[in-house]
Amino acid sequence: MSENVIIGASSGIGKAISEKFISDSQKVYSFSRTSPGIAEVEHFTYDALSSDFTVFNNLPERIDSLCYCPGSINLKPFSRMTKTDFENDFDLNVMGAIQVIQQLLPRLKKAENASVLLFSTVAVQTGMSFHSSIAASKGAVEGLTRALAAEFASSGIRFNCIAPSLTDTPLATNLLSSPEKRESAGKRHPLGRVGTPEDLAEAAFFLLSPKSSWITGQIIHVDGGMGDLK
Repeated sequence: MSENVIIGASSGIGKAISEKFISDSQKVYSFSRTSPGIAEVEHFTYDALSSDFTVFNNLPERIDSLCYCPGSINLKPFSRMTKTDFENDFDLNVMGAIQVIQQLLPRLKKAENASVLLFSTVAVQTGMSFHSSIAASKGAVEGLTRALAAEFASSGIRFNCIAPSLTDTPLATNLLSSPEKRESAGKRHPLGRVGTPEDLAEAAFFLLSPKSSWITGQIIHVDGGMGDLK
């Protein structure tokens, strides 16, 4: 049985990944502000912006995978973005991931084929209006993914990143709050619909498992064709 840590597993993509692991009879440790409500998941209250890491002392000495799911959708015209807006997005998306990885690195090193998965956005490689802050912070996540993949390849730890397009999660509630908005958003994707948490969980489960043991340093677009097709 593998030991898997998911940061931000309380809802959306993180919860779907947890359910995927549980259905495969794997162990899941959830760290988020609220519980995912899955009986088989061992949950610990944790805020991704916290600097108190004692909660990780509850983990076993070895973990096989780490998935960092917290994110933000802060869409505003660039002229209205403040320094604080950029700092808040960077703290959650980048520094939060960095701190967790640093804390859990010794445990990852004890696994034979450890895997770390981060999340970016299609907006990094596809210019989108009003995405300046999220694209800037998630661009840093993509750079971090490649840098750590190179640095820890000899240690047997793989780092990959998924870059989704709009996905039907609580984070996107305001963007999908009516049938008209949902239809319009779907039509912008070559495959004709927005993503589901299960779409992302399938890709994440593969990248976090030994089945992807020869894949590292990759930014995988799970975006309904948004990033590459017209």
